[in-house]
Amino acid sequence: MAKILWNKQGDPLMAYGKTYFATTTGAPEEVKPVKPVEELDSTEIFNQYTVSPWGSGNDFPVQALDIIGRTGVLNTGLKYIRNFTMGQGIFPVRVTGYNDKGDEILEVINDPKITSFLEGRIVRRYMANALRDYFKLGISFAELIANADGSQIVGINTINAQHCRLTQAQGGSIKNCIIHGNWPDPPAEAFKTLPILDNYDPESDLISRRIAGKTANKSFVYLIRDEWGNEDYYPLPAWYSAYRAGWIDIANQVPVFLKRAYANQITWLWHIKIPYAYWDKRYPKSQHKDEVARMALIQKDMDEIEGSLTGTANANKAIFSHYAANASGKPEEMWYIEPLDNKYKEGDKLITSAAANSEILFSLMINPNVLGAGMPGGTYAGNQGGSNIREAFLVNIANAWLDRQNILDPIEAYLGFNGVKDVQLLFRNTILTTLDTGAGTQKQIN
Repeated sequence: MAKILWNKQGDPLMAYGKTYFATTTGAPEEVKPVKPVEELDSTEIFNQYTVSPWGSGNDFPVQALDIIGRTGVLNTGLKYIRNFTMGQGIFPVRVTGYNDKGDEILEVINDPKITSFLEGRIVRRYMANALRDYFKLGISFAELIANADGSQIVGINTINAQHCRLTQAQGGSIKNCIIHGNWPDPPAEAFKTLPILDNYDPESDLISRRIAGKTANKSFVYLIRDEWGNEDYYPLPAWYSAYRAGWIDIANQVPVFLKRAYANQITWLWHIKIPYAYWDKRYPKSQHKDEVARMALIQKDMDEIEGSLTGTANANKAIFSHYAANASGKPEEMWYIEPLDNKYKEGDKLITSAAANSEILFSLMINPNVLGAGMPGGTYAGNQGGSNIREAFLVNIANAWLDRQNILDPIEAYLGFNGVKDVQLLFRNTILTTLDTGAGTQKQIN
């Protein structure tokens, strides 16, 4: 006879007998945890919906994307994170046991329908766009699309996050997503409303809706959030700390400063001192009744002098001059050519820019050396050798585990809803190696 452990509501939690052990999955509706949701300082109301604004002016995505778009190191760093998190795609396996080292023994699932789906454009596009919004804005809106009778999920898509807003929570959970192409302006008529799956157990919520007959020809939003931030509605992305600290502003101001400096600075390199007596002897006033003609001759000589001293063709070129002494024995026609010391040092600004770039990459947990941003000396100096870059890349992949699981959750809900059980999705990675291994790269799964 089986022994069953019940909860207070009469639901079976687990059972065991002589030859088997069973547990229940999911959670009954009555015992699902209802987390408190922060009260909103401001809301926007239209039709029957109360919308949670995204940022103080409901325009955080617009502001964030503008910051990213004009900050080269931030834009590149975010794309780098997106790319290594995706790896070289995913494939399905089944865990059949463990070896002596504790490593999983994997069995590849050779189901053509599953593998073609996971390797196809739909999943690749979903993952690329979901990770884009996840890292840029801190949240992604995955759309699961059911068929006409609601028995199968037939599509997965990423809704552009900048077009999405969440409704105010009801009963401790957020119910709907409002999709509108012209936020922060409130929608008048052209908007779409999609239900949001329960954050505690989205797949169970989806199955419950099917049982209740509420999935036919419907789409649902599966929220993917970086919950490192404690915000209930729209978590702030990791890079935003560098913006609040001012490093992103510094990174943007340095190139503007340098551009203006190069455009406006005086770049005189030589000071040529010519005595008046030289011109009096070369072009005596007594021989030139027309002062304008005499000035034109002097101007011509000055132009020839400038041409002789400047330009790449005249680099390191010698100049000759002749002079005579006056009655006191002093040269009165001697020229003096003195180099001018340029007090402007753009190198100091470049060091500041490099420090700002490093701080931005630190906020993304990226070793600057991986992107060639390491500095040769000073506070932010680092070893830019191949080993350093390889190790930093491996650390990035190890840290990507949680983000990868978050992005796989909607795919696993897709498969689970369609009856594909006991499947684990793994990522392919290309790992850089040293030449003594006999190969420049190795394939690895995790």
